[in-house]
Amino acid sequence: MLFASGLSDFPTSGLHTNNMAKKPKQSAALGFIFITIFIDVLGLGIIIPVLPKLLQALGHIDLGRASKYIGLLTCVYATMQFIFASIMGNLSDRYGRRPILLISLFGFAIDYMVMAFAPTIAWLFVGRTIAGICGASTSTATAYIADVSTGEKRAANFGLVGAASAIGLICGVGLGAYLGALNLKLPFIAAAGFAFSNGLYGFFVLPESLAPEHRRKFEWKRSNPFSSLVRIYKKQPALATLFSATAIVYIAQKAVEYLLSTFLYEKFKWTMQSVGLLSLFVGLVLVAIQGGLIRYTIPKFGNKKNIIAGLIFYAIGLLLIAFASRGWMLYLCMVPYCLGGLSGPALQSLATDKIAKNEQGELQGAFAILNSISLIVGPLLLGFVFFFFTQKIAHVYFPGAPYLLASILMIISTFIAIRSFKRVS
Repeated sequence: MLFASGLSDFPTSGLHTNNMAKKPKQSAALGFIFITIFIDVLGLGIIIPVLPKLLQALGHIDLGRASKYIGLLTCVYATMQFIFASIMGNLSDRYGRRPILLISLFGFAIDYMVMAFAPTIAWLFVGRTIAGICGASTSTATAYIADVSTGEKRAANFGLVGAASAIGLICGVGLGAYLGALNLKLPFIAAAGFAFSNGLYGFFVLPESLAPEHRRKFEWKRSNPFSSLVRIYKKQPALATLFSATAIVYIAQKAVEYLLSTFLYEKFKWTMQSVGLLSLFVGLVLVAIQGGLIRYTIPKFGNKKNIIAGLIFYAIGLLLIAFASRGWMLYLCMVPYCLGGLSGPALQSLATDKIAKNEQGELQGAFAILNSISLIVGPLLLGFVFFFFTQKIAHVYFPGAPYLLASILMIISTFIAIRSFKRVS
């Protein structure tokens, strides 16, 4: 019933011909897509609190070296996702959305089982490779929503993507922390069960959304992940500076998204449950800001002021994390960091205003590519910095070094963003 409203506006091609049967089928299909994206992000979140401990156990290494492996594992995952996102999307244009989505879900189940029973660290890389390829199914899931949505309902249904991602990350970190405290394998086994069950559910319930007459031949040249980014730069050179600022912001954010649990284990000796509680707190603050505060600040102050304020808040929050001397201070540090979230929607809105309506999809694709690139660079760079300043032979022991670097990156992006305002105004 949660997804039932507005489904009467969906097109009927490629679905069922009986009007009485359409609503429940389409409702189930939209619910399936929501759960699929949720599980994609859940898989990312569930390993965040567990992975440092798992690496320590498998490799008999300290947290500093574990941080290097986290950066490498995330890099492998992001690289595979970056390469295969366009390929999976184009394959779905050729063979339909349903088979690609189902293959991805069953692939996720395999990945999580490999991670759960990996005898060595090398097997974790095998699992992350599979996960990166399967995680590229998000582009297919959003294409499914575009297929079955029309008019005003399309924007509302696309909003499910953001909601599923946010909820998936919060639940993933919380579930990983809770189950990981019982057994390091349990979070991965649970995630495998979710993915496999959803795949079975989709096999029996999910209808195909792309009619055969609307499919096209697969072309390798259209699967180039850089193509949309390059086209945006060529068509809108004024946005190049703004995109550069956005890329730096994305890289700096990875200090919190992928390194925070390792930092907390190393500096404050936190448990996984403590990390899970902090993640829940961050999720609630983000929901309040993204769902409430930003609806007030952007209309009142405009995009540019929100961008500057958000980037400054990011820089302050990251700086406070870097020099926090007590664990409880992290809750206070996260408030200004979360307020940095004011900048993201404002950045995208400012860019959107400069792009024609028929190029909006390409613009959002370019932002997605920037995020993928940052996922390759950010954890790798920041993980190495953490290792350098926490290893036993380090001249200066400073676990907060990645957050100091991230704060500096935010300050740099602030100046770049201000400079870009003159070009896009």
